Amino acid sequence: MDRIRKALLGGHPLVYVLTWEEPRIERLAQHLAKTFYGAPCAYGIWTVVEGLVVDGRPVPDTQDPLKALEAILAAQGKGFYLMKDFPTAGRPEIVRRLRDLYRALKDRGRHVLLVSPRLAIPEEAKKEIYVVEYELPDDNEIAKILDAHLRRRLNLSISEPEMRRLALAMRGLTADEVGHVVSKVFSTRKTFDEAGFLEILGEKEQMSRKEGVLEFVPPRFSLEDIGGYAVLKTWLQKRQSLFSKDALDAGIPIPKGILLMGISGCGKSLCVKTISTLWNLPLFRLDMNAVFGTDNPEMTFLRALRSVESVSPAVLWIDEIEMGVGGYREGGDASMSRIFSGFLTWMQEKSALVFVAATANRIHLLPAEIIRKGRFDQVFFVDLPNEEERKQIFAIHLKKNKCDVARFDLVFLAKATNGWNGAEIEQAVVSAVVDAYAESRSITEDDLYRMIAATVPLAVTMEEQIKQIRSWAHERALNASTS
Repeated sequence: MDRIRKALLGGHPLVYVLTWEEPRIERLAQHLAKTFYGAPCAYGIWTVVEGLVVDGRPVPDTQDPLKALEAILAAQGKGFYLMKDFPTAGRPEIVRRLRDLYRALKDRGRHVLLVSPRLAIPEEAKKEIYVVEYELPDDNEIAKILDAHLRRRLNLSISEPEMRRLALAMRGLTADEVGHVVSKVFSTRKTFDEAGFLEILGEKEQMSRKEGVLEFVPPRFSLEDIGGYAVLKTWLQKRQSLFSKDALDAGIPIPKGILLMGISGCGKSLCVKTISTLWNLPLFRLDMNAVFGTDNPEMTFLRALRSVESVSPAVLWIDEIEMGVGGYREGGDASMSRIFSGFLTWMQEKSALVFVAATANRIHLLPAEIIRKGRFDQVFFVDLPNEEERKQIFAIHLKKNKCDVARFDLVFLAKATNGWNGAEIEQAVVSAVVDAYAESRSITEDDLYRMIAATVPLAVTMEEQIKQIRSWAHERALNASTS
């Protein structure tokens, strides 16, 4: 609001307000019409459906934008005119009249506010139109909205720490969306609990659906679902509270992201999914195949980044980054080159609370620019699990399939699966459970041994590739399992 007021004090007659918050701009324009010049002046709203309405009275024959501009030009005295989704494409006469309006209204006390969520300014009028981005509500504004809904309307008691956490979770929503979410979440509960918080995070799924290339990943996994990777777990736990309101107020540096690279089937994607649960942040997966399937991949990619920024704090997951963002090579596809350049700049300069979690399998394809410090806080190498980690993985999957872990010799099973990855162990347990169920009995160790004997692990079929991956990552990344 301060930027809009300064633009008006500077004498700008044409102000383009880039925002989703139409009702708030309406209230602001109405307030300015009553107070800006010390005495009430004209207040008008124009839409292509209803035409121009000034002080509650419709101006005849003004649905056409050109006629509306003529009416504003012919008006007398001071005034504020709000024009919603004003069209200029394919209408050179409208562009010409906008430029005439600038000259005619300059220093006359009449101001036209063009309001739209999409920036569309004709090239010819760029010097005459002043652009202001009216941002979504910040934490303090959201807290005021929540106070009005929860304490006054619903008469609920919310502590100040809970209010701060709630406001942080609702970042990226408009004032109207905040009201809708509060009504839905607290219609069946009288207190703010963990289930209510997760439901609020789930509301941000709406954003990913509208964008088309972002997939909301609900928080279903925790660190207990990961076998091993003690170094990675410790790194994540130390940064668990950095996205809280207290840490932000204290000015603690916010992590930018991590890159998990290594051997396929070792749980890189699962590790990313646990970040959402551990840090209480929504997780969005960026589908690079969907990005390249659009008519304008660069614009789609940048729009997806802006969308994630708008609902920050959040985690952005880029799976197999080497095939999408990092797959650029000199002489390659031009759109991929521009995406690569845009992503590097965004990672370096972004100020929004977006933590990037990227995974990579073909690590030799990763350009050096992606790996260097400043883009990611840490690069982790995810290797084949060692014997102790294989014991943990067997225990996790046996529990998940409702088996009594005490009936199995985990030490022997871990030794028998030397060189196996986590996905292969999981499949061996699942196959054994299915076979036992088909014979209407409980799973035994013999079922597992049969599956182990019938499986050729990836470490055997791709031995040379795994050696190359380990050699490449030895001095380029931190081992997720051992320091």
